[in-house]
Amino acid sequence: MKRIPHTFTIVFALIVLSAVLTWVVPAGEFTRETITDVNGDSREVVVNGSFHYVDSAPQTWQVFSALFNGFKENSGIIVFILMVGGAFYILNNSHAIDVGVMAFLRKVRRLGRYKLIEKLGVDNIIITFVMLMFSLFGAVFGMSEETIAFVVVFIPLAIQMGYDSIVGVCMCYVAAHVGFAGAMLNPFTIGIAQGIADLQLFSGLEYRLFCWAVLTVIGIAFVLWYAHRVKAKPERSPVYKLDDYWRERQLNTEHSTLNTKHILILIVLLLTIVALVVGVLKWDWYIEEISALFLAMGIVSGIIDRQGADGIAKLFLAGCKDILSAALVVGLATGIIVILRDGHVIDTILYGLTRSLGKLGEVASLAVMYVFQTLLNVVMPSGSAKAALTMPIMTQFADQIEVSRQTTVLAFQFGDGFTNMLTPTSGVLIGVLGIARIPYGTWLKWVWKFILALILLGFLLMLPTLWMHLPGF
Repeated sequence: MKRIPHTFTIVFALIVLSAVLTWVVPAGEFTRETITDVNGDSREVVVNGSFHYVDSAPQTWQVFSALFNGFKENSGIIVFILMVGGAFYILNNSHAIDVGVMAFLRKVRRLGRYKLIEKLGVDNIIITFVMLMFSLFGAVFGMSEETIAFVVVFIPLAIQMGYDSIVGVCMCYVAAHVGFAGAMLNPFTIGIAQGIADLQLFSGLEYRLFCWAVLTVIGIAFVLWYAHRVKAKPERSPVYKLDDYWRERQLNTEHSTLNTKHILILIVLLLTIVALVVGVLKWDWYIEEISALFLAMGIVSGIIDRQGADGIAKLFLAGCKDILSAALVVGLATGIIVILRDGHVIDTILYGLTRSLGKLGEVASLAVMYVFQTLLNVVMPSGSAKAALTMPIMTQFADQIEVSRQTTVLAFQFGDGFTNMLTPTSGVLIGVLGIARIPYGTWLKWVWKFILALILLGFLLMLPTLWMHLPGF
């Protein structure tokens, strides 16, 4: 089997490729203006018909400053990863999560004496319930960055159930992003896109609810199928050897019993999760507030674990060191976006696409819109930024070819969602993989067929909006 290149090698190769594009693709820009959308929010969008060519800015030595500029561009998510890594290292020093997971499974598996639960499988029920919950979080309030913190909870659970770290990542991260793609109320994608398209906020909810249900069921079914294969033959897992780290943690705690210290720390963790959900939903918390929340959790856990101030500080630094490589990859991956933007080629690519859309039929035009949104997400994973760039133009073309603007929003939504789970420019994905200790190349090799299936399914779900009279469409 061919050796998969290191994550840094893959990302730096993409930076070089992006720099090459700035020599090949003519530089161009759209004029932008600030508007107030139907939701009362002000945002910068492109002006239709304003594209113009500008002086080329081919990128050369900038490939070597991409890491520095990437750190500047995405400093928030990088600091978030370091703080979460440090905080959970303090908490994990007590082994409370590992011991709590084993105690939880022992209790839950006792339910296997009931015939219905035995037939369904206790582990299948756990995976289904957790994925359904996280998919709903992604669909309702756009959970994304928050999943980084949950990886260290669900990977030990998956390992203890006899699966691998990929199943643990799927239970929280993949589930949330499947829900994110098929969202009904996500303010970061649907809310912004509909506002720019002058549509009623969260209109078309009924069909989006159907899409979310279909995508979630497919996602859960795929993970259950994969989990069953891994449990039957663990060597099938592409991370079998890499998971030695998690299995050793499990062996170190398998004879431990849940004591008062563990219970108190798990209560702190539970209260932290509750505070996170409430804060995001009620007070619009983002990574600054969430970082502070998890840092407080780590300090309180260290106090309960009877670590002194110096002990807590040393554990926090050890956690930051442990996760530093993931933070570095986030900075490097963001450099791809910086190179393309500074080379002024993203707007040119968008302009070239839109010029050809009017020559196609409605199905072909929708397919091109969808493919473009999907590919654009690989280099621009920010949904809000992509909505501001593409929606003013795409809605105008939708009007010309008599395709519903709501359908255009759906194309944006799916195009923005699925490839988040494989693009190296996503700081969230790189952060999750770093904590899970899964190399990016290994993950890409495992996930690409699943993502391709979701992309195809997304297109099939858009077709009824062309031919049926659906509410809001």
